[in-house]
Amino acid sequence: MAKDKKLISRRDFIKGAAAGVVSMAALSVVDIAANLSKGEKGSSAGAAATGEAGGQTAQGTGLKYTPGTYSATAKGISSDVSVTMTFSEDAITDVQIDVSGETKGIGADIGPAMQEAIMSAQTANVDAVASATVTSDAIKKAAADCISQASGQEFTLAAEEAAAGDWLGTAPEIADADIKETIDTDVLVVGLGTGGWITTMTAAETGVKVTVIEKREEPTTIREDIGSIGSKIQLKEIEEHPELAIDKMEALQELVRYSAGYCDSDLIKVWINESGEMVDWLTNIFEKDGKYYMSLEGGVGNLDDPGRDKAYATGHSPHKTDEYADDDTVTINSLFTDYCNEVGDVDFRFSTTLVRLVQDDTDKVTGVIAQDGDGNYIKINTSKGVIICTGGYATNTEMMKALQPQTLDMKVQYTLGSTADGSGIKAMMWAGAALDPTHASMMFNRCCVKPDETAGYKTTGKWFWFGEQPFLKVNLNGKRFCNESGPYEFMLHSMEMQPHHTYIDVFDANNEKYCEQFDEVGCCRLFKFPNGALSNMPYSFVWSRNEGLMEDGYLMQADTLEELAEKLNIPADNFVATVERYNELCAKGVDEDYGKEKHRMTPVDTPPYYGIRTCAWHLTTLNGCRINTDMQVIREDGTAIEGLYATGDASGGFFSTTYPNLMTGLACGRTMTFGRHAAKVVCAK
Repeated sequence: MAKDKKLISRRDFIKGAAAGVVSMAALSVVDIAANLSKGEKGSSAGAAATGEAGGQTAQGTGLKYTPGTYSATAKGISSDVSVTMTFSEDAITDVQIDVSGETKGIGADIGPAMQEAIMSAQTANVDAVASATVTSDAIKKAAADCISQASGQEFTLAAEEAAAGDWLGTAPEIADADIKETIDTDVLVVGLGTGGWITTMTAAETGVKVTVIEKREEPTTIREDIGSIGSKIQLKEIEEHPELAIDKMEALQELVRYSAGYCDSDLIKVWINESGEMVDWLTNIFEKDGKYYMSLEGGVGNLDDPGRDKAYATGHSPHKTDEYADDDTVTINSLFTDYCNEVGDVDFRFSTTLVRLVQDDTDKVTGVIAQDGDGNYIKINTSKGVIICTGGYATNTEMMKALQPQTLDMKVQYTLGSTADGSGIKAMMWAGAALDPTHASMMFNRCCVKPDETAGYKTTGKWFWFGEQPFLKVNLNGKRFCNESGPYEFMLHSMEMQPHHTYIDVFDANNEKYCEQFDEVGCCRLFKFPNGALSNMPYSFVWSRNEGLMEDGYLMQADTLEELAEKLNIPADNFVATVERYNELCAKGVDEDYGKEKHRMTPVDTPPYYGIRTCAWHLTTLNGCRINTDMQVIREDGTAIEGLYATGDASGGFFSTTYPNLMTGLACGRTMTFGRHAAKVVCAK
């Protein structure tokens, strides 16, 4: 076991830090349930750890009940969560929870933990599971409904604390006697997704023994917009389309500007200088059996009317060839698995969760302690190193409250996005790692809410891919407030400054023509790129989804602007005046108010008119533990923690303030490039 270590570097950063019981957020929700069943109570799992829940004691509600069984449902993140509770005259005697429709590996696994918490505390006022807050809240709401039915009185859930407490906690102590299996390997990769796959395949090629642990039952796949500079595909396209050429020094300065200087320029240079080789290597893997081909998204927008923000043709996307287009057995994951089996010695272990890192007396990381799906602890010893590819902390509400409260204001819950809960970041910090001083996320304006709803992480929204088109956007007072064209987060950060952190997209019957006229780049483009590359989503598909949003009461359609304003619950006089002013500017061809490009100044003058309340779709957090240019995890003083490496959203030093989406696929390309670099460094030891 590693010696006990003091939490030295980040304690001053954590507001109100008071290290208490072991943080159950370090374990998976399955582990929480298993520990609770053994009588171990954790702060994230429920109130039973201290006998307190939302200000109530384990004595429960203090209410009297009509004996019987009562049921209720509440809206979770992707399904209706149901709770059935049985009561005696003065106690809750049984709780049954159905979360089977929630996200697999996250909300769908927390039923046992929440059941035990409610039973132990005898109230619905229990703590949420940090990595599944929306599902937890739905369970609590349904349980409160059951209590109200049984008592004949309205039972109200206690108000949630405004800010998170000590989200970091302390590393779990696992006794040697509790270790059921010990594994020796050369390299351990923790997490099998965008970063984990590239890291694993690169390591496998070197002939070392590679072990991979992944908390889910199956791996996640890579994100399929891969940002790179200098790939062979890109260089070939530049010969025919010279406007696609990228100056590396300009790209570096642009990324420093986006981060407001809160970045490591040398890390950025690793991506700039090595991403081309990484994409070339990956292209060979994709194309060697004729199942996939790689293309460059060759578009940089309207060069005659470039506007404020420059776009770069960095995005590479794999597509199935026609021969395999309808073959569901051919997937990126199957292709990568076959490659690992072909070139190396890889032991994949799924449903296996990182618990903590193991360090020797010199603080070198020598392995990890993990936990399998049956609750057994495993010790994995490494001779070369541990590479953390676990992602960020998007599903850990405690961390989000402490580090990115503004993101919680802007986002709405949606089923697609990161499932990472910060466990890798926390494990590295327990080992002494420094955390980025500032915090960032990747957010797209692709979610929507109903006309009586507003943004916020407790609201569940719908997918709205159309949201990134630079149509007229107004706040809930019916007024335009910014240039609608540019990086997605510029729009969202402007939204944060508006009432209820919510705005409205407005467009008319000519929207298809205008979408093509916008000449968008990256993943929001709805038509083929100028070089013939396919867009991520064609207009026809996206509009079919818009029709579904109309049926579901999200997207409003009207024959007059006044009618549209009424349906959207905004002031009609302000809204009509705003549209009239905007149409005047469109006719002039000059945006005198906010400076939007001429070719994106499209009027709203042809009915039917459409409007929808739009918010942020939060894909992932982008700040993590600091690393050097060899991807070694570093301490506050810049020294490396031997044996410990990281890539992707668990690592830091690259992003801050705003995600530069006009360099398409940048986050994915950074993660893959750094994963390949880390594997080469570790395996060469």
